[in-house]
Amino acid sequence: MNPVKTDVIIGCDHAAFGLKERIKAFIIDQGIKVEDIGTFNEVSVDYTDFGIRVASAVSKKEFERGILICGTGIGMSIVANRFPGVRAALCTEIFSARMSRSHNDANILVLGGRVIGDILALEIVKTWMETPFEAGRHQKRIDKIDEINLLKFCNK
Repeated sequence: MNPVKTDVIIGCDHAAFGLKERIKAFIIDQGIKVEDIGTFNEVSVDYTDFGIRVASAVSKKEFERGILICGTGIGMSIVANRFPGVRAALCTEIFSARMSRSHNDANILVLGGRVIGDILALEIVKTWMETPFEAGRHQKRIDKIDEINLLKFCNK
């Protein structure tokens, strides 16, 4: 694996605790520092609390990338994409993981711990970490997405 050497912040809810632990170990084995913000067991928690913490840190550019995991990934995706500058992609297979990086410059990977198995999840993480953003024609689309947040705040 030849990932971008960047720190990653990771968070999950109780439904994805086991998968988070396996992903964290996998990333650390690649020589990448991981900031784990929890949860740290399988006791029921609100996914929103962890989604907010990871997305906020990426939005503030405290971390270049983040990974969020909950039961389906849907709730985490909704939370994360509320933050300016966050492009969270829920990926359930390798092609979407690659495209989320190369075309969309996704900075948060979202996974559904009850949707995909461990082996596929690790392959998705590997692909997502290794794939660079192509920029070019895709950058203008990212710029348009960023404008949505500007318009939202200007209309208040």
